[in-house]
Amino acid sequence: MQGGSSSSGSSSAQQGAIITLLPASGVPYGVAVTGSAANVVLVTGATGGVGKRVVQQLLAQGRVVRALVRDVDKAKQLLGSLPVAAGGCLQLVAADISQRQTLSPDMFDGVRAVVSCTAVKVQPKEGDTVDRAKYYQGIKFYDPEIVGDTPEAVEFRGLQNVVELAQQQLGLEAGQVILSADEASAARWGALDDVVMGGVSESSMVFSRDGGEDGGAALVFRGRVSTDNSGGFVSVRCKNYEPLLPLAGYEGLALRVKGNGLRYKCIIRTDTNWDGIGYCRSFDTTPGEWQDIFLPFSEFIPVFRARTLRDGTKLDPSGIASIQIMLSKFEYDGELNPAFKTGLVELPITSIRGYLKQPVTPRFVHVSSAGVTRPNRPGINVDQEPPAVKLNDALGGLLTYKLAGEGALRSSGLPYAIVRPTALTEEPAGAPLEIDQGDVIKVS
Repeated sequence: MQGGSSSSGSSSAQQGAIITLLPASGVPYGVAVTGSAANVVLVTGATGGVGKRVVQQLLAQGRVVRALVRDVDKAKQLLGSLPVAAGGCLQLVAADISQRQTLSPDMFDGVRAVVSCTAVKVQPKEGDTVDRAKYYQGIKFYDPEIVGDTPEAVEFRGLQNVVELAQQQLGLEAGQVILSADEASAARWGALDDVVMGGVSESSMVFSRDGGEDGGAALVFRGRVSTDNSGGFVSVRCKNYEPLLPLAGYEGLALRVKGNGLRYKCIIRTDTNWDGIGYCRSFDTTPGEWQDIFLPFSEFIPVFRARTLRDGTKLDPSGIASIQIMLSKFEYDGELNPAFKTGLVELPITSIRGYLKQPVTPRFVHVSSAGVTRPNRPGINVDQEPPAVKLNDALGGLLTYKLAGEGALRSSGLPYAIVRPTALTEEPAGAPLEIDQGDVIKVS
């Protein structure tokens, strides 16, 4: 079954607005909403044969679904009567993935998964009924042609557009690099020590060409700590990020450090104020060992000047202004740090990155097609292949551009899964499924 058909233009009167069609509790029908709901599943091609079934299944599971469609009125007609389980919600947003200017980052706010079902529109050359009865019989029963946007515009360029906008919200499998072991990263960090309170401690973040693992490079948080003059802390803080660093798709921060047996604090700020609320998470280090420190965002607590805010809000990692690493005599609320010392201290760091929840599962699922690697392949019998293999050239390189779209997703760094169905038809569910890896399934 093909995904949503593609034609030029979108519902311009509503383009970009997120409309609640099937409401969650307390959200009126037909209201345009702003802001983000966590764990939204974005479905492209939601009015197509595959897409509408994906939406139906997700709503039945109580998921918040955002359907990206070109025609809102058509989407209301096709999707407006779907049942919604408790906690579920269907939102509509008008855009055309083949037209980059119709897409905006706001459409991806709160999105934690994408199901891509968009495809070009294929129809019989001789025409079809209003309900597309010939099309739904399957491509092998008619002489097909593509109408509207080309395979290049939809299957490749359009998918590229969606992938690029999804990256910040979904997160990269290898993580979002925040600090790396180079001079440019070192230049972003500056000292913030107890001298601001009359103390005499001092520190810096310096680049070391051979201070890392196996003689490699590292940034070294180095300082001299003193409790004289009521002091007792050293810290380094990065310059404010402009724009704010979007890390909502990640589970937390991961630091690669060589420990020294001391307890440090990681402090995150979500506003650009110099002395505002910070979100803190302490971490211990093992003497002389390189180790990965994982700091889940959910475990950061709101603090102001080492005093916890009992009624403070939770950390929202969707916009991070700065990060600070501190060694302090105090923990929180006057409690002493149990693993603190004065004198010279060094903490080599080779990376700080946002990390995904483990185990990493696909966050971008793309419905492609069987046969994408087979057009013009020597030695194959096209009569035993999916119909589009034989018709690839006649259909404007349909499978060729589907394969190029797969390549764009594979190279994006997103955790992904690609589904390659054979030619689908509108028939009752329940037929046995044949599942395989790669691109090997043939027409039976």
